[in-house]
Amino acid sequence: PLSAAANLRPGAEQRVVFITARVHPGETPSSFVCQGIIDFLVSQHPIAKVLRDHLVFKIAPMLNPDGVYLGNYRCSLMGFDLNRHWANPSPWAHPTLHGVKQLIIEMYNNPKINLEFYIDIHAHSTMMNGFMYGNIFEDEERFQRQAVFPKLLCQNAEDFSYSSTSFNRDAVKAGTGRRFLGGLLNDTSYCYTLEVSFYSYVLGGPTSAVPYTEEAYMKLGRNVARTFLDYYRLNSLVERPLAPTPKTR
Repeated sequence: PLSAAANLRPGAEQRVVFITARVHPGETPSSFVCQGIIDFLVSQHPIAKVLRDHLVFKIAPMLNPDGVYLGNYRCSLMGFDLNRHWANPSPWAHPTLHGVKQLIIEMYNNPKINLEFYIDIHAHSTMMNGFMYGNIFEDEERFQRQAVFPKLLCQNAEDFSYSSTSFNRDAVKAGTGRRFLGGLLNDTSYCYTLEVSFYSYVLGGPTSAVPYTEEAYMKLGRNVARTFLDYYRLNSLVERPLAPTPKTR
């Protein structure tokens, strides 16, 4: 059984990473990436143990279960693109968004909780590799700090592309989780959309496309989780395996 981390004790201050996936039902790779994150975080891996001790992960792995059940590509049972309704979700028409948004606002208003990351996982039908969308801020320092996590992820995941990562505030994306929460939360919070290609990633030259597999998507998820170790500079806390004693001749 997992040991109760110090940051889960009553009254403890919490750093929260909130992850959501599958708001668009047809984007199945997002579920495999999310599965990779979850499987890694609950494992006995030394890095996972350090992450559980220092961070609280809240994960909603499927924001559009009725759309997934029906086999829809983008919409919910009632025909809504849920990722355009974050600004004012209806408890009746968009219940999953309403519930998640209420939870995020409760955490935001709790002085004992620092909601530091929001990552919404999607899949992309035309681009290759994994990449992120972030927000644009007037504050230059905040804008630059926002680039740190995707740069670290690029170092950890060979299929993640920082060059495809972009920061925008186009009107068509205004109702997305990343854009809405980026405007709601304060300047210590970072909100991203994590995209991953439906079909392949490129290693080396443009002709060396490698088809994605379920395992490769889950590996990207594991690498997303591991990147928090670098971001929070917790590397020194990871238990190293003991070096084998050299055999005497």
